[in-house]
Amino acid sequence: MKRTIFFAGAATLFATLTSAAQQTDSIEMYEIQKIEVTATRAARETPIAYTDISKQEISDNNYGRDIPFLLQTQPSVVATSEAGTGIGGTSLRIRGTDATRINVTMNGVPMNDAESHSVYWYDTPDIASSVGSMQLQRGAGTSTNGTGAFGGSLNMTTESLSTEFNGSASLSYGSFNTNKQAVHVSSGLMGGHWIVDARLSHIGSDGYVERASSDLKSYMFQAAYYNGRTMVKALSFGGKARVYLSYTGLTKEQMAENRRYNPEGEIIGYLHDAAGNHILDEWGSPKTGVIGFYKDHTDNYLQINNQIIVSHRFDDRWSLNVTGHYTYGDGFYENYKNDQKLAKYGIDPIEIDGTTVKRTNLVRRKNVRNDFGGIVASTNYTSRKVSLSIGLAGNIYDGNHNGRIFSLEKAPAFPETEYYRNYTTKYDANIFARANWNITGGLNLFADMQYRHITHKIHGINDNYDDTTSALQTLDIDRNYDFFNPKAGLSYSFAEHHNAYVSFAVAHKEPTRNNFTDTKGNEYPTAERLFDWEFGYRFEYEKVSAGINFYYMDYKDQLILTGEVSDTGEALARNIPKSFRRGIELTVAWKVAKWFTFSGNATFSQNRIKNYEEHVTLYDNSSDWTWKGEQVNKLGETTIAYSPSIIAGVMFDFHVKGFQALLQTQYVSKQYLTNAENENMTLDRYCVTNLNLAYTLQTKRINKIRFGIQLNNLFNTEYCNNGYGYSSAFETGERLDETFYFPQARFNVLGNVTVMF
Repeated sequence: MKRTIFFAGAATLFATLTSAAQQTDSIEMYEIQKIEVTATRAARETPIAYTDISKQEISDNNYGRDIPFLLQTQPSVVATSEAGTGIGGTSLRIRGTDATRINVTMNGVPMNDAESHSVYWYDTPDIASSVGSMQLQRGAGTSTNGTGAFGGSLNMTTESLSTEFNGSASLSYGSFNTNKQAVHVSSGLMGGHWIVDARLSHIGSDGYVERASSDLKSYMFQAAYYNGRTMVKALSFGGKARVYLSYTGLTKEQMAENRRYNPEGEIIGYLHDAAGNHILDEWGSPKTGVIGFYKDHTDNYLQINNQIIVSHRFDDRWSLNVTGHYTYGDGFYENYKNDQKLAKYGIDPIEIDGTTVKRTNLVRRKNVRNDFGGIVASTNYTSRKVSLSIGLAGNIYDGNHNGRIFSLEKAPAFPETEYYRNYTTKYDANIFARANWNITGGLNLFADMQYRHITHKIHGINDNYDDTTSALQTLDIDRNYDFFNPKAGLSYSFAEHHNAYVSFAVAHKEPTRNNFTDTKGNEYPTAERLFDWEFGYRFEYEKVSAGINFYYMDYKDQLILTGEVSDTGEALARNIPKSFRRGIELTVAWKVAKWFTFSGNATFSQNRIKNYEEHVTLYDNSSDWTWKGEQVNKLGETTIAYSPSIIAGVMFDFHVKGFQALLQTQYVSKQYLTNAENENMTLDRYCVTNLNLAYTLQTKRINKIRFGIQLNNLFNTEYCNNGYGYSSAFETGERLDETFYFPQARFNVLGNVTVMF
C-alpha cells in the first residue's frame, strides 16, 4: 500500500514538474517569437491610428476568402473582388488609397511586388491560415520595410509555434462551387529544442462572374530550434495559382442583361445559322460576333517565399531579430486577342495565298520571372521608461519580362515568336531608429527616423506599341532616390482609462513600373511626398472602448490618372502638385453582456485635388472617330477617384457557450470613377450585410470540432465595389462617358467544418 502511495505521488510530482516545464517553455518561446514583430508594430503609447487583429478573429472568418475580405470591416477599409466572391483577383483600399500605396509585410519582410507595388493575394493562396496576428496601421504609420506607406500598412506575422502537439483539418463548400481543403500539423516541442509545423491547402471556386474560376494550391512549412533565449526558425510558404482572367468590367446595359457575364476570353468570328450558312448584317455582309471562349485565358503563377529568422533575448531589456529572405516567382498569363494589328507585335505583314494579312486573331503569352531577396534586422531595448528599436534592411529585386505569340488564326503555320523582352533590377535599402520615451507620468514622446535609398533600372523592349515611333517601346530607365522620413508625436495617458495623442509624419514614395512605361514624350514622373497629421483620443475600460482619430494627409506631387493617354495608348498618371485627404475616424466596442458584444466604426472624409486639369481624347465626330488631339478642362478643386466620403460598419457578436453568431454590416458611400467629379461616372453607394454562424463542440478524444456557415450578402443586394471609366470628346460638342463595373455576388452561402486536435 505504501509503495502504491509512493509511486502515485511520484507520478503526480513528475506530471506537475513536466507541466510546469512545458508552461515555462511556452512562455519563453512566446516572448522570443514576439521579437519578430516588435520593430514594425505600434504599441498603445504610439501616437498613430491602428487596429490589432488576433488569430482567433482571423480563424473565425477564414473559410477561404482572401485577406482583403477578412479586413473589410476594419476602419476606413474597402475590399474589392473581380470574380465577385472575395477569392482570386481581390484588393484593398485604406482611406481611399489603392493597393500600390499600402505597405504589406510578413515577419517584417516586404510582400509588395517591387515593380507594381501591389500585393497579388492569389500568389500566396490561403495565407490567412498561416497568419498568427495582423496589425493594420492607417496613414504613414511607423517605419517599415519595402514600398512607402501612403494610405496604410498591414503588418502580418506567421502563427506562433506551440510547445504542444496539435493540428487541424478543415473543409469548406458553398455557392459557385467554392471549396477549401486544408490540413495542419504541428509536432510540439521535441527533445526540448525542436518543432516542425506544416500546412497544405487548396481553394477552388467557379466565381460569381462567369468563368472567373480560381484554382489555388498552397503550403506552409516551419522548422525551429529553440534553446533558452534563442530561436532559429526556417520557414517556407507559397503556392501555385491558376485564375481565369476577369479584369474587364461591364456597362450598366450589360449588367441589366446578364450581370454575371465575363467578356474576357471572347473569340470573335463569323456567325452561322443552324445550316452552317453565314448570318448577314443589314448591309448584306457576313456578321461577326462571339462564337466561343478561349479556355486557357488564364493567369498562372508560382511563388515560393523562404525565410530564416534568428531571434535572441540577451536579457530582459535587449533583444535581436535577423531575417534572411528569398522569394522566387515565375508565371505567365495567356489570353486570346481579337483583330490584332501585327505591327503591334513586331510582326511584318504576312502573304497567304496571295492575300496580305495585317490583322488577325491571335494567342499571346506574357511571362515574368523574378527573384527577390535580402535581409532585415532589428535590435530592441525595453525598460520602464524607454523602448527603442533600431532596424535596417537591404533587398534586391531582379525581374525578367518577355512575351510570345503562340498562334495566328489566319496564319496557323506561323512559328512561335518572341516579341518583347526587358529586365528590371531594383535595390532598396533603409535604416531606421524609433523610440518611445515616458517623460513623466502618462506623457510619452514618440520619435521615428528612417533613411531609404532606391536604385531602379529597367532596360529592353517593352510590350507597349509606341505610336510616335511605330515600334515597340524601348526602355532605358535608371533612377536613384534618397528619402528621409521623420515621424514624431506625443501621447498622454490620464485618469487611468484615457489616452490622447498627436503625431506628424513625412513619407515618400517612388514611382511604379507603369509610371515609367506609360509616359508621354518621355516625361518621366518624380517621387511623391506626404505630410501626415494625426490627432486622436482613446478610451478603454472593462466593458467599453472607444476612439476618435482626426487625420490630414497633405500630398505633394501625388501620381494621379488625369485622363490622358500615353504614347503607347495606356492610361497616364501625372504628378499633381497639391492634393489632400482629411477625415474623422470613429471606433467603439461595448461588451453589453457576457453573451453579447457590439462594435462599430465610421470614417467621414474629404479627398480633394487642387486645380485639377482633365484631359479628354478628342475626335472629329462619333461616326468617323478621327483622332484630333486632346481637350483640356480646367476643373479647379475636385474629389479624388475611389474615395468614398463615408465608410461605416457595425458588428453584433452573440456568443453563448459553444454557439456564436456574428452579424456584420458595411456601408460605403458614392465614389467617383475618375478625378473629374463627373456624376455620369460614379460607383453607387452600397450597404452589405453578412451573417456568420458557428458552433464549437468540445470532445474528449478530439480537442474541438467547429461547424460554421457564412451567409454572405444576406439581403441579396445588387452592388458593385469597383469599376473604372473614361471619356471621349468630339469637335461637334458631344461627349461620351463610358463606365464599367465589377458586379458582386448576391446572396451566397459558404459552410465549413474544422476539426482541431
